[in-house]
Amino acid sequence: MRQGEQLAAIDLGSNSFHMVVARQDQGEVRLLEGLSEKVQLGSGLDSDNRLDEETQQRALECLARFAQRITGVRRGNVRVVGTNTLRMARNAKAFIARAEQVLGHDIEVVAGREEARLIYLGVAHSLAANGGSRLVVDIGGGSSELIIGEGFEAVETESLHMGCVSFRQRFFADGRITESGMARAVTAARQEVLSIEANYRRMGWTQAVGASGTIKAIAQVCEEGGLTDQGITVEALEKIARKAVKAGSVDALSLKGLREDRKPIFASGLAILLGIFRQLGITHMTVSAGALREGLLYDLLGRFTHEDVRERSVQAVMDRYRVEPAQARRVHDTVMTLHRSVADQWSLNDEALLDTLRWAALLHEVGLTVSHSQFHKHGAYMLSNADLPGFSRQEQAAVALLVRGHRRKLPLSALSEWDDEEREPLLRLCLLLRLACRLHHARSDEPLPPLTLAVDGEVVTLSFPPGWLAEHPLTQADLEQEQEFFQSSGYRLVVT
Repeated sequence: MRQGEQLAAIDLGSNSFHMVVARQDQGEVRLLEGLSEKVQLGSGLDSDNRLDEETQQRALECLARFAQRITGVRRGNVRVVGTNTLRMARNAKAFIARAEQVLGHDIEVVAGREEARLIYLGVAHSLAANGGSRLVVDIGGGSSELIIGEGFEAVETESLHMGCVSFRQRFFADGRITESGMARAVTAARQEVLSIEANYRRMGWTQAVGASGTIKAIAQVCEEGGLTDQGITVEALEKIARKAVKAGSVDALSLKGLREDRKPIFASGLAILLGIFRQLGITHMTVSAGALREGLLYDLLGRFTHEDVRERSVQAVMDRYRVEPAQARRVHDTVMTLHRSVADQWSLNDEALLDTLRWAALLHEVGLTVSHSQFHKHGAYMLSNADLPGFSRQEQAAVALLVRGHRRKLPLSALSEWDDEEREPLLRLCLLLRLACRLHHARSDEPLPPLTLAVDGEVVTLSFPPGWLAEHPLTQADLEQEQEFFQSSGYRLVVT
């Protein structure tokens, strides 16, 4: 990224869509503009967890306005992430396809713990260093993230299934704020926090920090109402809860500092925060200006400066599951050579595709820690379901697909679930990885001979020096078997 170049982050939240545009300045992010619209995506989920058309249209209209602002921002400088609602929606894939067409940029769906990591990154960059650990709380529309971290590193991340939109539908659906409804909402929040309480209290923290619009709105009511000098206290939350119940309804809420557009979800957000305070014994919380979108910007900037957390995640998985480094490196180096030979002809020069291939090569044997039998399937399952910091769900799925397909039958049914423009590149990456694995079947340090790989459409020609295959009958047998697998996918492997 060039000095002064613009970058942008868009957060497709369950309640609001947020966008920030910034400029890279000496390794720091200088915010230029922020836009926010209450799309209420989470409210558009029906009983079958499908987004209704009216909500989709509302979201697409918002994204069209966002798209106009980031016209001219380089494609690689924009990150767009979907959170809880897009994790839940059964028709998320179809909506994302429409949204990407409107935006002109890819949309990632991030897992809850990855969302938490990014939130912490945004918060940490917005606060002065305190030399201790922080508890960061972010209440979203469909989920709430609680993180303990030190400096810029999240140490413990959790995403709990409670948010101000979902709690409004459960406990304040008719717009009434009753004592029993408030009590049930607070208890439900405490029940969610109970599962992490012991671990979080054991780790401890020196400062509690809140992020997101919901917590900012509560802090504003605390401060403008004269309940606190700064931030949020448990006593202030109790008083505000009593006032909300006394008002009796969302329409009757009249709290100094509370904006009109915040009223519909204020009681539910208040109940969640009060439940968190009570269960974790929090007495005071400060509020951060940074959150998920700022975290996205810093994470994006890190990728440009070779501090990509995804690389650390891959290495951590290799270490945790005792992947043999030498074999992983052999396959990695060979598949990179094969890729360079055919990248232009097969249209595989996209950086995201190259990353997917690299990571899959390094992790292709991760399933061996479970069992040698069907280890490619074990590895694919592990990578599909693991919490991998830095990875979106789509990125994890792509890496898992290549790991699943690096040996035995090609996963053609799994490939068929990908969009047309993604399917063929992923199949071609899979074929390259299979060849690299076959060439290193012997797990030997003996270097491979000079070989050439050429492609002509669906015909793949792998050529060896004269006589080499005759001296290595195992490799020859492997490649002859591989020819059958290539044929099943519509490609033809020629070995000379």
